[in-house]
Amino acid sequence: MADEPSNGELGRLIGALQATLDSRFSELNSRLDKVVSLDVYTIQTTHVEQRLAQLQGDIQRCATEREQLEDRFADYQRDEAKRREAERQARLYQLIVPVVICLVSSVIAIWAVVAK
Repeated sequence: MADEPSNGELGRLIGALQATLDSRFSELNSRLDKVVSLDVYTIQTTHVEQRLAQLQGDIQRCATEREQLEDRFADYQRDEAKRREAERQARLYQLIVPVVICLVSSVIAIWAVVAK
């Protein structure tokens, strides 16, 4: 009986053991709170994959729209160059036709005077 602890010592030992277990369980609970469950991980992974697929679609759509915009801009530049060329030719003809008429009139007038 001398080797056995007294009731008071047993109470202290049980209290110390219970305090140690409580601190370890609280540490374990705090770690478990931080661990993500497999369901949450699967849902999150699925959401990320869906979002990536959506973003890839958006990127593809933007690339297609950019190409269309570049094509329309090239068409606009080509049409603008044609319009400017036509306008330049129209101005040139507007200048040349009166000068040619004036020259022809002058030649006819001189010829009429010389022919008399």
